Amino acid sequence: MCTRCGWVNQDPIYVDYHDHEWGIPVHDDLKWFEMLNLEGAQAGLSWYTILKKRENYREAFDQFQPEKILLYDQAKIEQLMQNPGIVRNRLKIEGVVKNAHAFLRVKEEFGSFDAYMWRFVGGEPLINQWAELRDIPATTEQSDALSKDLKKRGFKFVGSTICYALMQATGMVDDHTASCFKRVQRP
Repeated sequence: MCTRCGWVNQDPIYVDYHDHEWGIPVHDDLKWFEMLNLEGAQAGLSWYTILKKRENYREAFDQFQPEKILLYDQAKIEQLMQNPGIVRNRLKIEGVVKNAHAFLRVKEEFGSFDAYMWRFVGGEPLINQWAELRDIPATTEQSDALSKDLKKRGFKFVGSTICYALMQATGMVDDHTASCFKRVQRP
């Protein structure tokens, strides 16, 4: 039996997420846009809740294609508000649309969203050495800077705690704890 980070429950969807996705560096702009918005959807909820709804989110939001999402009108937002497969919070739904606009502006400015994001950690994952789950901070200097810059660019649901969770999920920060088998696999 593998020892995993303490936040992982026994649900196969969560185990798979931890083992094959969380903490692995992302370099795909569509994946960035999806994760940015899913982390925002998590605000006030658990990641497990959002993870179980991820396929519904992908279907509801056109596979997180920002070029399609920026065309959403009030009728589409009302349709999403009736979708029981996602979190039906108007501000979060409208935030995805606003994020599509901001995302495409950042992509145009930096050549890719990936190039923009990795600047906040010097282009390489920050590998931490946490003994226990309780040692991991909710925010860092880097997540504060990312949050501030994203907000300035018009992104929604990008507070520092959400940004740090995004950084962990996308491998900008590696926070697997000392006893986790994913830590052991690393040199």
